[in-house]
Amino acid sequence: MEMKLESFNPSNGKLLGKVTITSIEEVQNVVMRSCEAARNWKNLKIDERLDLMKKAYEQAKPHIRDMAELLSQEMGKDIQRAAGEVSGTVLGGPYIAEEAKEALQSRLTGSRARIEYRPLGVAAVISPWNYPLAMANNLIVPSLMAGNTVVFKPSEETPLVADTFVRYLQKVLPENVLQIIHGNGEQGRALVESDVHLIAFTGSMAVGKDIMARASGGLKRLIMELGGNDPMIVLKDADMDAAVRFAVASSFENAGQMCIATERIYVDEKIADTFEQSVVSLASRYRPGSWNMPGANIGPIINSRQHEKIIEHIRDAEEKGARVLLGGSQQEKPYIKPTVIADITPEMIMEKEETFGPVVAISRYKTVDEAVERANDSVYGLGAVVFGRKDVEAVADRLEAGMVGINQGVGAGDAPWVGAKQSGFGFHGTSEGHRQFAQVRVMNY
Repeated sequence: MEMKLESFNPSNGKLLGKVTITSIEEVQNVVMRSCEAARNWKNLKIDERLDLMKKAYEQAKPHIRDMAELLSQEMGKDIQRAAGEVSGTVLGGPYIAEEAKEALQSRLTGSRARIEYRPLGVAAVISPWNYPLAMANNLIVPSLMAGNTVVFKPSEETPLVADTFVRYLQKVLPENVLQIIHGNGEQGRALVESDVHLIAFTGSMAVGKDIMARASGGLKRLIMELGGNDPMIVLKDADMDAAVRFAVASSFENAGQMCIATERIYVDEKIADTFEQSVVSLASRYRPGSWNMPGANIGPIINSRQHEKIIEHIRDAEEKGARVLLGGSQQEKPYIKPTVIADITPEMIMEKEETFGPVVAISRYKTVDEAVERANDSVYGLGAVVFGRKDVEAVADRLEAGMVGINQGVGAGDAPWVGAKQSGFGFHGTSEGHRQFAQVRVMNY
């Protein structure tokens, strides 16, 4: 008897649809079929793979609007943001493929050596629910362009939109080159322990460490982004309006359910009163609501477990002396109203862990050294931001993160997506990242 995975609308709890759960026994069969398909896929010229990829994404183009509505309902983000994610995925897929093709070309080094980029075999792509298509696409495309076949396991929170997207691509791609499996952590662990050669994962640090342990026996290639607890430093000479706008937008984007959301803000005590008042004024304009509610810009929290975690972080801060400037711990599911907390301290959960909710958490500092020390005092190191003028670059240079923004957010421009410390193991994006999905081979002649 087939078991079904049910997907619910987080705004109202209504059932959206079901997909068949992949049995643990079937996971290995899926991987075996991927291994067989890899024999032909890897032998195609990279231009042939590119041509098929472009044709595959053409299949999805007419359905961008429908997929956007499904993504909104399944994940909770508003239709404008969902449409941006879907169109970016569908229209950006061929661009990533072109970029990967250029990155994976053989190149000469000196007179007697050639560097080649060869397929690894089968890639397991495991992606999260907060950007269910965009994050998966960033891993699927370079995997396929490198000549690997892919077994894709989307989050159990957003299986419908992932399944729909894959079905369109499968209309063109050769059989079993791209397959999808469904389930929870049990299926994910089975996939990691199967005969795959590469594991590309985006998700929590805890799951990333578990994947690393399970993959160690086969020394499987790992490319992992493992979340963040991103700090923001506001210097006394910062552009106040720009800093406030960024602090609120970055904390509330996608209901705070974003790996590079601003989680901790350290502001110079000389400007802190004005900064806090301005943040509250702007944050008060945000409205929680469902994906199709006019004026809503903070969607629902994905599930009860995550909602309870956010409330726990807020309550912990309250009990340890933080000032609640807006919102607070008295919140009803499935939403978290815009919340602003001041005077956070290193003892609070909110400063030590990733909250992943629409909370602006602020602390004052006396010296820049103190601000930098607290910003760096974390096992995470995905992104960091500093706003200021005179010493802004010197402060930015001291921040321990894979991506640092100066008077703006991170992830902009033609650069890889990189996490430092325990926020990343390997990286993806642009030529440097695309090459991680291939085996380097040096030919001497």
